[in-house]
Amino acid sequence: MPVEPPSGTRPLEAADIRGTWATLMLPINADDSIDFKRLEKEIDRVIGFGVNGLYSNGTAGEFYNQTENEFRRIHRLLAHRCREAGLPFQIGVSHMSPWISLNRLKWAIRQEPGAVQLILPDWFPPTEAEIMAFLKKMAAVSTDVRIVLYNPPHAKVRLTPVQFGRLKDAVPQLVGVKVAGGDAVWYEQMREHMNNLSVFVPGHRLATGFREGAHGSYSNVACLHPQLALDWYHLMQTDLPQALEWEQRIQQFMTDYIVPYILDQKYADPACDKFLAAVGGWSSGDCRMRWPYRSIPASGVAAARTGARRLIPAFSTLVPE
Repeated sequence: MPVEPPSGTRPLEAADIRGTWATLMLPINADDSIDFKRLEKEIDRVIGFGVNGLYSNGTAGEFYNQTENEFRRIHRLLAHRCREAGLPFQIGVSHMSPWISLNRLKWAIRQEPGAVQLILPDWFPPTEAEIMAFLKKMAAVSTDVRIVLYNPPHAKVRLTPVQFGRLKDAVPQLVGVKVAGGDAVWYEQMREHMNNLSVFVPGHRLATGFREGAHGSYSNVACLHPQLALDWYHLMQTDLPQALEWEQRIQQFMTDYIVPYILDQKYADPACDKFLAAVGGWSSGDCRMRWPYRSIPASGVAAARTGARRLIPAFSTLVPE
């Protein structure tokens, strides 16, 4: 059965963090300012799809490229709209500087998110002892607000399942991780820690992750179309073989139409997330990235949309010609 989202205003435990969570992407004007009117429309649109939750300031949210005043304005808006709708939300307090991340956390907990997301300090690769010291200080500030650790493939320190287990034992507020997943051995090791730790894997690999015990995704497929991602997650719960067939089609679309932008043309991942949303046509935003990062030209949207319709039948139903 589909996961029923908990209240948007109480702290989230590991068992609450399940399913398809959509990300907040920043609409950027031609002068590199944030378009807050379009941002509000985007939040309301995502809420309307009925996703399991909404999170901000992951990679797609360009957390590394905001002033602190902008950070606060974004999250006042996010918190207000999600609380009104009763939708669980997480605020990303990530920053390459641990001190900026700590100060963002001190402010963010006053917005009563279900959890906060953060990355590890990212200038020098921290040792495990330094990672532990960082998380313990963040947890002492977050108190009742739970922590989700975002450990992406490009992080300077890629944590192992055993390390995640040690961190969870040492920092009870740590209730979730956002990771790249892995092979069968990785999942076997990670399952030892999944009872008390929500494990989210990449959106385009979610059916495989779900089969192996992962709990959901902070989803790039939701960037393409939130309804597609949500329908797919529901299918996993009722017809996993069919959901795995969808995964093959989604991955083929990614291989043909998205991966070349990353590997061949060296666009940043968030540029691809914004491009996906433009292909899906559901968002009030566009492909524009904030300076100094390049934006994928909108001229590529039509071909990718045609490819998505051809490869993913459910997409063609949501985005007809």
